[in-house]
Amino acid sequence: MDNNIFKDEFIQNACYRMDESLRMVKMCLDKLDEAVIWQKPNVSANSIGNLILHLCGNITQYGIASLEGLEDDRNRDKEFETLSGYSKQELFQKLSETVEKAKQSFSNTSEPELIRKRVVQGFEFSGIGNIVHVVEHFSYHTGQIALWTKLLNNTDLGFYDGIDLNAANQD
Repeated sequence: MDNNIFKDEFIQNACYRMDESLRMVKMCLDKLDEAVIWQKPNVSANSIGNLILHLCGNITQYGIASLEGLEDDRNRDKEFETLSGYSKQELFQKLSETVEKAKQSFSNTSEPELIRKRVVQGFEFSGIGNIVHVVEHFSYHTGQIALWTKLLNNTDLGFYDGIDLNAANQD
């Protein structure tokens, strides 16, 4: 069987998961007042603004710079030190653009680059490992954004409105 079929299927599903997380973050931002975007639940937690900046940095480092062989100029500490300066619309735009660049990077990565090992943040991963990390990390922080949104608004987020989540598996 053609290896491109597996690569294409993997990339297609990774991009789908990225789009799903982006959709959920957008739904959360749409339910929040501008004033709470930089609010932290406590001193040990991050604001939604910080989480979005952090996602942009991480996605760029693992999913764009590493896969494309670009310079790693991430300033991770700044992602968490920033206390304002972006509206929720600007944050979403920045995240959307970063996700689109990453999806393009995933799609353009050759098979040899997908299996080549490289070190990012001190961890050794293949290109596939980097993509899995990006998808998983985005999903993880999307869950944090969703929880903080639910706590602030005391409401269901409606991520799956209109879909029967009790439907049984089918072959």
